[in-house]
Amino acid sequence: MTSHTASLISFIDGQHERQTAFLRELVRVPSDNPPGDCAPIARRAAALLGELGMQVEAYEVPQELVQGNGMKSAVNLIVRHRFGPGGPVIALNAHGDVVPPGEGWQRDPYGGQIEQDARHGPVMYGRGVAVSKSDFATYTWALLALRHAQQAGAALRGSVELHFTFDEEVGGEIGPRWLLDQGYSRPDYALSAGFGYAITSAHNGCLHVEVSIQGRQAHAAMPETGVDALEAATHVLQALYAFRAELAGRRSATPGIGAPTLNVGLIQGGINTNVVPDRVSFRIDRRMIPEEAGHDAEGELRRIVDGAIAQRPGCAATVRRIMLAQPLTRLPGAEHLIEPLRRHAEAITGAEIPVHGVPLYTDARHYTQRGIPTVLYGAGPRTLVEAGGHNADENLRLEDLRKATQVVALTLADLLDAGS
Repeated sequence: MTSHTASLISFIDGQHERQTAFLRELVRVPSDNPPGDCAPIARRAAALLGELGMQVEAYEVPQELVQGNGMKSAVNLIVRHRFGPGGPVIALNAHGDVVPPGEGWQRDPYGGQIEQDARHGPVMYGRGVAVSKSDFATYTWALLALRHAQQAGAALRGSVELHFTFDEEVGGEIGPRWLLDQGYSRPDYALSAGFGYAITSAHNGCLHVEVSIQGRQAHAAMPETGVDALEAATHVLQALYAFRAELAGRRSATPGIGAPTLNVGLIQGGINTNVVPDRVSFRIDRRMIPEEAGHDAEGELRRIVDGAIAQRPGCAATVRRIMLAQPLTRLPGAEHLIEPLRRHAEAITGAEIPVHGVPLYTDARHYTQRGIPTVLYGAGPRTLVEAGGHNADENLRLEDLRKATQVVALTLADLLDAGS
């Protein structure tokens, strides 16, 4: 495919303004999740893809699943292009739902405003511009470049599929997982949205549970006639925090990932100041390192809660799972993605491209859980912090968009090369 490298790069360079306009149109469609009314952004994306000459398959998720996922509407999109017989099927997945903007913005979160930066050149601002509407543009133009190369005579075999989904912010259960469960796609490899100066091969998992402590209310002037749920909850929390200290000693061998974590992020309860609280609940975020894939982290928490509440007669505790996202682990075969991504990224960016893990969790795990080798790579700077992801004034350096598109296109060309 090396004979077509210059053609691919030239095509992407020549399409940069059109690609930028495509991304701006996506940023201008609000797709906050919550509340998760994401059918409008899916329809707009499908229309834009259609204008580029792509055949778009739209899969509307049944409403009962949408509501069960805490959303209002969801439509998943697949674009397929078959280059030639044989060869692998490669899925490219990015999500179009975003976290709400929040406060502190200096620009319109849905404006797609472009400003000139003295160091980095043009920068686009907007919610979702980096995470991960940018990779709608990255993956779309990588596919367009390959189609252009095929028309110019490049011998390619295999297929590329674009999987554009809209529920990552609430777990991806009715996005990538649903598409795979329904049998709408069976890829051999998957590339998921990420940042262009590193390849992510692993990430943490996440468990959210709610712990409810039940006591018995009483007048505060006679507290001995009740059973204080808050006191019991404090005892349970002490046991959990002791366990958190234990988790800090479990270190991951994956670069970029430290130790498992436990955080109590929400607590509520009580009736009034002058009433012994009869019920207290709190929510736990438990992050699992890749080495804990398959580990019963929920059962471990339940045992700690049960052991602690047993020491508080008259109180009871229940543990309810809210969400479970398994860690992303590197599967055999992932090197077929990693090697060309790294080689082309280092050549195009002039930077060293590490292969590492991140402490977040993403939709990529839904592919690896089905045995599909998967890594994360896409447009953006070195870190989520640099991009302002999930923060005010989220931004994307448009030069990073161009370079990432070239890297992805060249990598796909290597994987689909009929002469390899």
